Amino acid sequence: MTKITEGENAWLADFDQFEKSGAGKSYPWLGAIRKEAIARFAELGFPTMRSEEWRHTNVAPIADGSFKPARPGTNGLTAGKLANFIFSDIDCCNLVFVNGFYSADLSTPEALPKGVRAGSLAAALQSEPRKVEPYLARHASFKENAFVALNTAFMLDGGFVYLPPETILKKVIHLLFISTADAGATVSYPRNLIVVGSGSQVSMVESYIGLKRGIYFTNAVTEIVAGDNAVIGHYKLQREGDEACHVASLHILQEENADVSSHSISLGGMLTRNDITAVMNGEGGNLTLNGLYVTKSRQHIDNHTNIDHAKPHCNSRELYKGILDDQSSGVFDGRILVRPDAQKTNAKQTNKNLLLSEEALVNTAPRLEIFADDVKCTHGATIGRLNEEELFYLRSRGIGEEAARALLTYAFASDIVGTVEIKPFQCQLDLVLLARLSRAEGVDVPL
Repeated sequence: MTKITEGENAWLADFDQFEKSGAGKSYPWLGAIRKEAIARFAELGFPTMRSEEWRHTNVAPIADGSFKPARPGTNGLTAGKLANFIFSDIDCCNLVFVNGFYSADLSTPEALPKGVRAGSLAAALQSEPRKVEPYLARHASFKENAFVALNTAFMLDGGFVYLPPETILKKVIHLLFISTADAGATVSYPRNLIVVGSGSQVSMVESYIGLKRGIYFTNAVTEIVAGDNAVIGHYKLQREGDEACHVASLHILQEENADVSSHSISLGGMLTRNDITAVMNGEGGNLTLNGLYVTKSRQHIDNHTNIDHAKPHCNSRELYKGILDDQSSGVFDGRILVRPDAQKTNAKQTNKNLLLSEEALVNTAPRLEIFADDVKCTHGATIGRLNEEELFYLRSRGIGEEAARALLTYAFASDIVGTVEIKPFQCQLDLVLLARLSRAEGVDVPL
């Protein structure tokens, strides 16, 4: 057992207050999970740079910070203020969470087909616990991850999406998490559970937005369960505030012939860590992981992915791209594990990085661990700068240097943006990226 620091003791004291408030006492099974999770956090403590998994990321701003649990409330937000952040021009179910808590007033849940659930996890625990208990905290393990342990201990609300078997949902599900940074340094613990039955299909977006400057911490966990032959398109956009910390864990379990794609776009935050674990637990599965991280100033974004090929005849494709400017830094650490029984695996992993300044830094480590002998697996990484010949060509055609650099940089990112199948989301992402890459800091660009 590690020695608990003074800062970690503060988090344990917050849990004592959390328990005394009566949170979750109606669900003994959940209370037991929470206690196990906080006990594991006490054993682990916050990771340090001496840990191999965290050697490029210093979490001292979180461990040493005085973050207090966020409280429910809209903090003066209105639907009009969210107009730039929701999808109003497509058939979409917009579920809004303010500082981690569901807001019925700001959400537009819309009518859903029979048996489909999309709403608040807290409400689902009250009304339909049997749909939640078999899955919640069963796949996102907190045994070796202190942040997942903290989220599990404090989880109260988040998104809950449930599709019964053989359901094709044409509506897009949008989980919009807004942080207001109004009440000092606060922490929120969004917990999302997505269960998609056999033969069902859904597209969904997770958005994390910071509306104001200020220090806050978002610790999010999402669990996705894909049944046999399920099809899931999952997108995550992170645009936290400049002083915010964002640590998120995504855990995917997919069964036989399931097809899951997850696309992660990270643009905001002072300190960001994305952990993705995908277990291909049935034959014939297909998995796509795409990621784009764009940093500036002194931002730091760390992406860790782990694809576990547990069964044979599965395919995985992974492409992560980074664009780093100023004194910012990034990490890509990708692991593909092919287990002994996972014959006929076909896996490809690629990480490409573009450095826009002399001081920008990226650490990349794509890895293969193969214990089967009949597989096709490749991996690779590149780090480079803008092509001077291409830049000269554009400038010779009368395009200014800044515009030329922005065009070439956007072209580098475009194959990630092009994989977004929700067109309004793709168009809005285009606008955000173009404004960011052209350094139009004062431009008010919709999400």
